[in-house]
Amino acid sequence: MEKYSLKVVPLTLLLVSLTIEGWACPVCERQQPKVLRGVAHGAGPDSGWDYIIIGIIAIIVLITLYFSVKWLVRPGEGVPNHIKRNVLDFD
Repeated sequence: MEKYSLKVVPLTLLLVSLTIEGWACPVCERQQPKVLRGVAHGAGPDSGWDYIIIGIIAIIVLITLYFSVKWLVRPGEGVPNHIKRNVLDFD
């Protein structure tokens, strides 16, 4: 049990310190709209287009993440003359 707690404590402290640094300061908090209050630093969005752009980017990131994981787990190339065989076959 002693070894386990020694590994967990530094990781816990690191994660807690990272989350504290991510909180918005009081000045930035007043400038943000209700949705982002306490979450983001700096000036708030200039218009509604900013939310649309961020939404589109989030969708693109999620689709990319889905296909990256999908093709990493099951690549689907079973053809013996596939280009990956040049790297994997050492004969």
